Amino acid sequence: MKIAVVGAGAIGGYLGARLSLAGEAVTFIARNRNLEAIGARGFTLIEADGREVVAREARAVQHGADAGPQDVVLLTVKAHQVRELLPTLDALLGPQTAVVTMINGVPWWYFHKLAGPYEGRRLQSLDPDGAIAAHIEPERLIGGIVYPATELVAPGVVRVIEGNRFSLGELDGSRSERVERLAAALMRAGFKSPVSRDIRSELWVKLWGNLSFNPISALTHATLEDICRYAPTRALVAAMMAEAQAVGEKLGVVFKVGVAQRIAGAEAVGAHKTSMLHDVEQGRALELEALVGAVVELGRITATPTPLIEGVYALVQLLAATLARQQGRLAIQAG
Repeated sequence: MKIAVVGAGAIGGYLGARLSLAGEAVTFIARNRNLEAIGARGFTLIEADGREVVAREARAVQHGADAGPQDVVLLTVKAHQVRELLPTLDALLGPQTAVVTMINGVPWWYFHKLAGPYEGRRLQSLDPDGAIAAHIEPERLIGGIVYPATELVAPGVVRVIEGNRFSLGELDGSRSERVERLAAALMRAGFKSPVSRDIRSELWVKLWGNLSFNPISALTHATLEDICRYAPTRALVAAMMAEAQAVGEKLGVVFKVGVAQRIAGAEAVGAHKTSMLHDVEQGRALELEALVGAVVELGRITATPTPLIEGVYALVQLLAATLARQQGRLAIQAG
């Protein structure tokens, strides 16, 4: 398959490198030093066991027009970056191109093909003017859930911390030929890729962690295990998750694990910094709306109180605004 990976970062690099090594025709849409590194050396992947492999056949281009229409586009950027990439995406889309959202948080397409009273509604926090939905037709979309932890350690070099699961699902719950074909390609590349008939319910279990651990870590500079092992923050995480569960259940979500089990899973990851904490430390824009703001909006849509989520959201909004105004970064350094 011709597969374009839009975003040659930690997750995109992991996916693209393994898919290329498995024989798929992979093109990274990349910029700056990543573009140069992949073009010169291919994409280097350091597996969790320390083994290093190089996907030398993977291409890298800056503009979608240089790649042309693809069979599949993997969107592996952060949610707030999608809008700026729409012109690039246009050039990648042929009549049958599928677009897979490998993006953390609530997706802009959440209400597309969702049976019930909210079907077709637009999330203002994620796509206020409808530009994203206008560029990417709902029929193209396949939902994706990202589980691995990886890091971009240098341009064109990704290190796997743990995990190899990427769940897929059609928005209407069907098991289409295209999603089965993509899942098979991911499995040939060494990933676990189950096809879900209820991708939103699986999305919410991942979202539980994103909406709580990410903003708390951004405010406290604590790792996952630190947040879980400090009783007051563990209790705050559990309370935020309970608020979110009430919202999700009003939207028809089935939570197949409990709050305690979800927190235990995060604790087991260990001394891992969340993506939002990394962004605070590097002075990058925070992935705040998709991870937290959209949950607040969903609470309002469903008339479900979310006071704790809203309070934490307000604090991180102010932190993000302060960092942006000062063009700064914030990190704790050892004395």
